[in-house]
Amino acid sequence: MEPGSVENLCVVYRSRDFLVVNKHWDVRIDSKAWRETLTLQKQLRHRFPELADPDTYYGFRFCHQLDFSTSGALCVALNKAAAGSAYRCFKDRRVTKAYLALVRGHVQESRMTISYSIGKNSTEGRTHTMCIEGTQGCENPKPSLTELVVLEHGLYAGDPVSKVLLQPLTGRTHQLRVHCSALGHPIVGDLTYGQASSQEDQPFRMMLHAFYLRIPTSAECVEACTPDPFVPSLDACWSPHTQLQPLDELVQVLRAAPDPDPSEGGPGPCSPCTPLPGPGRPPPPPETEVQRASCLQWLSEWTLEPDN
Repeated sequence: MEPGSVENLCVVYRSRDFLVVNKHWDVRIDSKAWRETLTLQKQLRHRFPELADPDTYYGFRFCHQLDFSTSGALCVALNKAAAGSAYRCFKDRRVTKAYLALVRGHVQESRMTISYSIGKNSTEGRTHTMCIEGTQGCENPKPSLTELVVLEHGLYAGDPVSKVLLQPLTGRTHQLRVHCSALGHPIVGDLTYGQASSQEDQPFRMMLHAFYLRIPTSAECVEACTPDPFVPSLDACWSPHTQLQPLDELVQVLRAAPDPDPSEGGPGPCSPCTPLPGPGRPPPPPETEVQRASCLQWLSEWTLEPDN
């Protein structure tokens, strides 16, 4: 795999208000550390210096987060109004996200909904991690839902592995990594919630990729599908032998699926059709005063000018 560099930023969607980039697996989004050699922020400044906003801390407004070791679709708002519109979509659970992953073992059920509640791990030495309800030291677990569809069975570095499509219906920290680990099928290369095999002492990356993203803002439907990185031509360690579900068929279903109605009612700007099979999304809970204050703080950090 080509290493990350300031020049190899891949843009998969661009409009007046938004960019969606295909984040490299070994690039951080941003960093306050002066020693950081490469970040997505620096890649954006290098490629689009004219789009950088001097009134923001990082120069660009990232609409959501991906873990350092997760690759794939990441949306960047190019102005404060666009950022606020994207935030409302995330808050109202109107965003559709789907990830590809290689997980250890052959997952036997072709489809399943994972519903373990997730909380912060307070165990000494693990306070930077999350855990499922019932685990010792699990604090304030919250309901969490992930849909899983098995695409292929095969081998990775000689070990049984499944390629899966994961659709998070909630947005907990490390949700997909924790849910896969709780199933007994940790993500290949996830050294926090899984472990390396004897043949694979040091995976070159965590095999989790943000594959599809749709944000139906009031002004436009931001939609992007990134290339699948988990194919033998890109990683000789991965050798699929049994296909259970064609990925291109699921992509068609994702693209055609209706967006959940916004809280004020009415259809979203993306075309409605047949949703991805599985349980519907939970309705958004009422916004609390703490969440409202958090949103205002989140937006205020992006500008040095008072709101009009």
